[in-house]
Amino acid sequence: MTIPASPTGIDALLIDYNGVIGVQPGLAQWQRLARTAAWPGDIASFQTAFWKSRDAYDVGQLSDLAFWAKVLGSHPGPRMLRQLRSTDTAMWTHTDSQVLAVLGRARRIGLTMAMLSNAPHPLSDVLDTTRWRRKLMTAALYSARLGVCKPEPAAYQQALAALGAVDPARVLFIDDRADNCHAAARLGLQTLHYTGRPAELEAVLLQHTG
Repeated sequence: MTIPASPTGIDALLIDYNGVIGVQPGLAQWQRLARTAAWPGDIASFQTAFWKSRDAYDVGQLSDLAFWAKVLGSHPGPRMLRQLRSTDTAMWTHTDSQVLAVLGRARRIGLTMAMLSNAPHPLSDVLDTTRWRRKLMTAALYSARLGVCKPEPAAYQQALAALGAVDPARVLFIDDRADNCHAAARLGLQTLHYTGRPAELEAVLLQHTG
């Protein structure tokens, strides 16, 4: 769904990572992380514990150790902490090749792009080393570095500044969460609520580029 349905006058794209460029982890990846954590319960209870403190971790308020201590209810040892950090980061780094291809075409016709992601420091550091990030994005902004998560207005405002965008109405924001899109729209950005269909993304961009 697009908000509005027909974007016009776009100079730049502001793009979410997970759920748009990044592919959501599957059950096998969650199971691997739960095994790494030596979680005694089922996957649902592990995910509940994981997400309970994730926003604070994403915004940089919790260290790796503090986050996992909250998830597990006790402090993991140094070896387990390294394994948890590595496994957690790895399961968020798979990308959608079709989306990257669409963005590559948009970049070649002159659209400026930046990425705005709610992500902790370890994932941010890994994403910054990827070839697609360096090739496509003028800037990449992560909540842990910004000190604020979407949908807080300050996250979008800092991203617009990084894009050099004078007029928010000439920026298309793309995210898989409706609340993030609504927050961007309130600041004057055009928005696309991405629902996992690369062809829709390409069609919206073609409306602008012709």
